[in-house]
Amino acid sequence: MNYINAFLMMLHEMSPYLLLGFLIAGVLHAFVPTSIYARYLSGTGWRSVVSAALFGIPLPLCSCGVLPTAVSLRRSGASRAASTSFLIATPQTGVDSIAATYSMMGLPFAILRPVAALVTAMLGGNVVGALERRGVVQDETDCGDSCAAAEPLKPTLWGRVVEALRYGFYEMIQNIGRWLVLGLVVATLITVLVPDDFFQTYARWPLLNMVIIVLVAVPMYICATGSIPIAAALMMKGLSPGCALVMLMAGPAANLASMLVISKSFGRKAMWAYLASIVLGAIAFGVVVDYWPGLRETFVNAMPHHHGAMSHQMPVTWLNWVCSIFLIAMLVVGMGSNYWKSYKIKHNKTTAMKVFKVRGMMCNHCKATVEKGLAQLDGAEKVTVDLAQGIAYVEGNVDDAAVRAKVIELGFENG
Repeated sequence: MNYINAFLMMLHEMSPYLLLGFLIAGVLHAFVPTSIYARYLSGTGWRSVVSAALFGIPLPLCSCGVLPTAVSLRRSGASRAASTSFLIATPQTGVDSIAATYSMMGLPFAILRPVAALVTAMLGGNVVGALERRGVVQDETDCGDSCAAAEPLKPTLWGRVVEALRYGFYEMIQNIGRWLVLGLVVATLITVLVPDDFFQTYARWPLLNMVIIVLVAVPMYICATGSIPIAAALMMKGLSPGCALVMLMAGPAANLASMLVISKSFGRKAMWAYLASIVLGAIAFGVVVDYWPGLRETFVNAMPHHHGAMSHQMPVTWLNWVCSIFLIAMLVVGMGSNYWKSYKIKHNKTTAMKVFKVRGMMCNHCKATVEKGLAQLDGAEKVTVDLAQGIAYVEGNVDDAAVRAKVIELGFENG
């Protein structure tokens, strides 16, 4: 019962804010044309870098979903500097994760998280901008017109409202649902199994803890929302707020796949600037939180459960229950539809379809990028991507080598 109670407690706290975040995400998607983003991001100076970061901070894109979007911005006229800034800021935050951060970790974390994303994005973007002005960075691949393009906005108000709800409560949950559930499960295990004083033993070495967290968090994939319950649970076991902030920044902002794609699309020097700004920025903000007089206590005291362990029961209202049940239903529908689509694709495929394994697809943004890119190949009649299985089915007289080259060009890997 301890596991169920801990899981439900976190779910009740996060669900109202997550649903609000998903709704805002849908509104941004349906009512704000993405062509606006490229229009203001063509320069290499600090204005385009700041604009890219500010555009990216509220967008609920993970570190994999942001890749095709950033590459699309780049091919639409955005500079490498602005695209790098967008890449750094966007996966660290999002309206859904900011709301969930407030619900589980308090107002100081909810404020500092987007501020830290903005600062690190400005740092990385300006470094790449300086290299770009000197002609040092060069793209190693060019995805041409195959990058994900903005879909036209629905012509009517009702159409946009429907699209906002569809995107926010269906497609967004498809994209991050499994990572959100994984984060909640891991946080539940930490809450129940890890002794309350576990991190007190290592509390005197917060900087060492930050370095360890960076080494573990940077290569692996974790979404901005899924990282929140894990960081909150670890703080309840004695992890310092600075170390928790490092996890919230470094984990979502980078992973091994994104580093490879950035290296191919923006150049190796841009990739190193991107990675250095994330690592150094996360540790710098973590050190400030832990060592600035009185700041550490402010963050700890603002935690909803700072008076006791995560298992401490907080009042649960009818709104918490309604939101939790609705969120669970949306998770079942969204995640289940991915596997249902996979089942239908697998059982409806014909002998005329060529099968290609594609590694690195993590969300519907990746799926759309691969489908559009392969559909533009000579001889391709129909392209269907099975996201759950990581397989692209191509009908038509296409060259196998051209398909594999296009997959790599789009930033993914052949199986």
